[in-house]
Amino acid sequence: MTTPAAAPKRAAARGRKGHGKFVAACLLPALALFALFMIWPTINVFRMSFYQWSGFSPEARFVGLDNFTKLLDDDQFIRAFQNTVALLVVVTVVTMGMGLFLAAVMTREKLRGRNLYRFVLYIPNVLSVVVIAAIFSAIYDQQNGLLNGTLRLLSADGLQQVWLGNQKIVLWSVAIAMVWQSLGYYMVLYMSSMSSIPEELYEASSLDGATGSRQFFTITLPLIWQNLRTSLTFFIMSAVNLSFVLVRAMTGGGPDGSSEVLLSYMYKQAYTNSSYGYGMAIGVVIFAFSFLVSLLVSRATKREPLQF
Repeated sequence: MTTPAAAPKRAAARGRKGHGKFVAACLLPALALFALFMIWPTINVFRMSFYQWSGFSPEARFVGLDNFTKLLDDDQFIRAFQNTVALLVVVTVVTMGMGLFLAAVMTREKLRGRNLYRFVLYIPNVLSVVVIAAIFSAIYDQQNGLLNGTLRLLSADGLQQVWLGNQKIVLWSVAIAMVWQSLGYYMVLYMSSMSSIPEELYEASSLDGATGSRQFFTITLPLIWQNLRTSLTFFIMSAVNLSFVLVRAMTGGGPDGSSEVLLSYMYKQAYTNSSYGYGMAIGVVIFAFSFLVSLLVSRATKREPLQF
């Protein structure tokens, strides 16, 4: 015999079961698309890295680890790897450092037209990366570019360069475009975090004689550390993709492979040189490299969160 108290419990159980089915129905399409377009292609990259295949022939020949051992003797791959590491280090340090500095200035200093500055600096993040590549390609143009034109105007003809054709500076020319594209986004992100810090903390430290720089390192930076840590990991991951698009659109990896990065070299091997299996082996290296860097950054920046 059912007691009156048991009826509400059964109704609650049916409600939870119905809610679970509704949530599952909502998540199923997204999970199916994620599995189809993310998980399966990733598995296929790992699988095809063990095969020799042109990408067009009907048959693929299993070669085991030969594609990976070949990478160790590939000077162009090693150069692309070195370029990728150099870009990640330089662009990350410059972007994060300038983003923090500008965010602190915009938040703490009484600047007239602060919203205008924020808007102008954020614009590059709204633009397509291909548009940014076109803008900087025009700026770096040897004959009619803004940069060389400005140097001629200042009678500094000796400083003019073939900015995208000089092996020594082409990679850093691309790095400047990467910083310009990313800087505004991270500045606004850090401004949002800094604006939530209570003003009383700064007032108390000012009474104790703390300077602006000391306040930044003892109050601001520790209190936004978790935000900084998360954004640093995501930036490193996105910078790998961003470097590919800019290199592909601005230099094509040239001159003579001096601006080649891992993703652009993978693309050439897989889709231009008809070495699909070899290209997928490079893709596995990129996956492992990105995962390892993210793990190291997460471990290196781990600390107890501060609360206020």
